[in-house]
Amino acid sequence: MAPAPPLPGAVVAPPLLRLEGVHTHIGAYHILHGVDLAVPEGEVTMLLGRNGAGKTTTLRTVMGLWRASAGRVLLAERPIQALPTPEIAQADIAYVPENMGIFGDLTVRENLLLAARRARSLDDLDTGRLDWLLGLFPALRKFWLHPAGKLSGGQKQMLAIARAMVEPRRLLLIDEPTKGLAPAMIRNLIEALREVRRGGAREEQPTTVLLVEQNFMVARALGDSVAVMDDGRVVHAGRMTDLAEDEALQHRLLGLSLAAHQ
Repeated sequence: MAPAPPLPGAVVAPPLLRLEGVHTHIGAYHILHGVDLAVPEGEVTMLLGRNGAGKTTTLRTVMGLWRASAGRVLLAERPIQALPTPEIAQADIAYVPENMGIFGDLTVRENLLLAARRARSLDDLDTGRLDWLLGLFPALRKFWLHPAGKLSGGQKQMLAIARAMVEPRRLLLIDEPTKGLAPAMIRNLIEALREVRRGGAREEQPTTVLLVEQNFMVARALGDSVAVMDDGRVVHAGRMTDLAEDEALQHRLLGLSLAAHQ
């Protein structure tokens, strides 16, 4: 998989999301130990690291599902770490958890409508945006009236991402979207996420993405920026291309090389 092409005239953007010295406790367990993280606006930032490094906890802390016990989470310089999760979501942040979070007994159509905060019926949805989403994920159009629980794993993942994008979002948090998917489905998902990053076919504002991923070739294909976590801290941050070209750094941070996965 080739690295994602840079956007025309792209420069490193100022951060849309910043974490400053964030600590998170879950019960008696101290999971995040002072996380510092900057997510540039309009880019895809990959959050990498070994299992148990704190990646999922970081996403859940941003969404307020687990509370930061210290430090600040800032969205466009506005502190959000003390806000309730529904209010954080109202700030145009969407979260796709590792378990996808779809409603298996509801149809594809009903899942998408339920995720649209401003729509009470299908007629209230932006038809142009809906057509764009169904173009990215054709299986969703095919199974429009089927129960979501009967979709394949890859189709469920695409529905989860489509739910998060059924309305324009400023920030999209995605946890391991390619886990367990077949290579052909991974390629389709990569192309869809590239289109999301560009803002779609209607010249909308590009969506900023923070993406947790264990497939390092996917990280290389999609990432503009990268942060690597270990033991509840960010131990490396920079451009994805720089990490992709430095095998020694890959071994030191991740215990393997991207070249071995080509």
